[in-house]
Amino acid sequence: MSPRRKFEPGGGHLFCASLKPRRWGLPLAAVLAAAMATAAIAICTLALTAHHTLWQTRINDAAAIGYVHSFMTEFTSPDPFHANDYSDRILAQATGEFAQQYRDDQNEVLVQVARSEPTTGTVLDAGVERWNDDGSVDVLVVTRFTSKSPDGKLRVERENRWVVTAKQEGDRWKISSLIPMI
Repeated sequence: MSPRRKFEPGGGHLFCASLKPRRWGLPLAAVLAAAMATAAIAICTLALTAHHTLWQTRINDAAAIGYVHSFMTEFTSPDPFHANDYSDRILAQATGEFAQQYRDDQNEVLVQVARSEPTTGTVLDAGVERWNDDGSVDVLVVTRFTSKSPDGKLRVERENRWVVTAKQEGDRWKISSLIPMI
């Protein structure tokens, strides 16, 4: 049996224990810690996303520059003894406007290559100018042509600058525009 208590009017609360002041320190600290952890996770996610985007851009830039470097070395090194092979290799790597222009002028190119002296082309520098909306990339290239006179006494060198537009078709890169800069 429970002990009887006498209740008097105005004598306090009947059905609850005495109220103690509530402590807000621990719940407030827990909420602040959760908010800080959420902010830290969000910042780390943004940093990781930015890093991944930059990494992917650099990989794409390196792939485009590598291909254009290889193409321009081949393009600036015509071999008069294998003019047909040279022309076929260049045409195989062309697409779009450049392919059409090269097909139209292919016979003239063959005659010029066959009449020329062997030339060695090197790429001095190349860099991405910009990525276009259609997925193609404009690459600035500086090349050096080196050739010798038929008697071998005179060595001729000249440097040219080019804007090369490369486009990836499937898993292969192709050249869609080749513009010499003056």
